[in-house]
Amino acid sequence: MTIPDFQAVMLPLLKFAGDQKPHSTQEAIDFLANHFDLSYQERNQLLPSGKQAIFDNRFGWAKTYLKKAGLLEYPKRSQLQITARGKEVLNSNITQIDSAFLEQYSCFREFKYKTPKAISSSSNKPKLDIEVVNQTPEELLDYAYQEIRLNLAKEILEKVKSCSPIFFERLVVELLVKMGYGGSIREAGQAIGKTNDEGIDGIIKEDRLGLDAIYIQAKRWTDTVGRPEIQKFVGALAGQGAKKGIFITTSRFSEQAKSYSPKSDIKVVLVDGEELAEYMIDFDLGVSSISEYKTKKIDMDYFESN
Repeated sequence: MTIPDFQAVMLPLLKFAGDQKPHSTQEAIDFLANHFDLSYQERNQLLPSGKQAIFDNRFGWAKTYLKKAGLLEYPKRSQLQITARGKEVLNSNITQIDSAFLEQYSCFREFKYKTPKAISSSSNKPKLDIEVVNQTPEELLDYAYQEIRLNLAKEILEKVKSCSPIFFERLVVELLVKMGYGGSIREAGQAIGKTNDEGIDGIIKEDRLGLDAIYIQAKRWTDTVGRPEIQKFVGALAGQGAKKGIFITTSRFSEQAKSYSPKSDIKVVLVDGEELAEYMIDFDLGVSSISEYKTKKIDMDYFESN
């Protein structure tokens, strides 16, 4: 079964609380996961941010909507309980509870439509389709962020492909330094293009102390990198007595290239164009921030001492 949207959780949640007893949040989540027959994978599937389970997030918003409408209350921290109004709703034998149903309550309308002045006019309000309505605010924010990031990664990769080979080699070394390898840019930069030995484009220190060296091959290609290219790189590493190498390309690796494993203690890491763009975003190379948004939640521990 697919993970239900947060509105589909509302009625089963209210029914769960229908015994009028206080229940813990975890107890309610476990009950509803069983009610919807969620598999282990579905139960633990995360939002794009990777910081919260999708089902837990949808449960949280279903609980919030019901509380804002006056159908649930929180008697203690991490507890929920049905209210008299909630019991009346259950006694009416209703078959569905969603956002439209809850709008009959003024307290819910005040919660839902209290918007900043900048977007309060009807001309500025976004038109929401059914899929958007069924997503929680965190889901909307996470998926929007992922879409922006994906488009940025594509733009970065196209730009990198248009750069000169020398610039690309320097970009690779600069990225590795930002990731914690090689000490300073000045030290790492001295290795660029100086080996030119059997396909090795550069050498960088593994750490600031220079305890080991990592050999680099950087290929600004458009064609798929196959297994023979990886084998040649491994051979070059063996010729240098090296144990570690990074093969970075703007294109992609074939399945045979990715599955190739040297029959030695030589370790080679493959980084394709998509991964390269992702790393550049993560380590702020070739990109700049235009805005930042922080999502916060209430700190219950702070209020617990009251």
